Amino acid sequence: MSVLTRTVGQLADLLHPLFGTAAVAVAIVLFTVLVRLLVHPLSRAAARGQRARARLQPRIAELRKRYAKQPEKLSAAVLELHAEEKVSPLSGLLPSLLQLPAFFLLYRLFSGGGDGLLSHRLFAAPLDGRWADALAGGGVFGPAGLVYVGLFAVVAVVATFTYVRTRRTAAVASAVGRVLPLMSFLTLVTVAVVPLAVALYVTTSAAWSAVERALLYS
Repeated sequence: MSVLTRTVGQLADLLHPLFGTAAVAVAIVLFTVLVRLLVHPLSRAAARGQRARARLQPRIAELRKRYAKQPEKLSAAVLELHAEEKVSPLSGLLPSLLQLPAFFLLYRLFSGGGDGLLSHRLFAAPLDGRWADALAGGGVFGPAGLVYVGLFAVVAVVATFTYVRTRRTAAVASAVGRVLPLMSFLTLVTVAVVPLAVALYVTTSAAWSAVERALLYS
């Protein structure tokens, strides 16, 4: 926690001459970018893994036919195929899993754990406040509410972009394929319920993911 506080605080000090009272908010965005840069090599590896798994699909389909009534042998054969081709079925989860500590630390920091940062704002909205606080303080189009309107607009654009791309590439014939594209809109719910500082992290990370996937999976 203290390391995160110092990191965000030092970034804010560097940014203060340019951004004034919004320096901490911009520091959180920059911190998110640094986290995503650190995780980027794993994202590239996950993209390579997904392409490799796509190449294996015809062989896996053959295994499903061969072991249609023998699920244990099917599982063993698929695992053996993945091991033979050096493809990990879990590689796509690593980038998301490694971001969780940063998310939870930031959540803890702006839920009462970072006294030196809690007084900062993004325009009229306090970084430790939530959308419900903004609604109670002035409504949807109040000074703080407008900050959330802007965030929701950014998230909606990113989610729609991700939705369209996922619909084009997912196997929509399956139940998972139909639901998966809609998962991108869950970010709107997250932004609505977490502290504003965490919402900035989530929004920046979602935008990064959308651009990253467009580049890596094109």
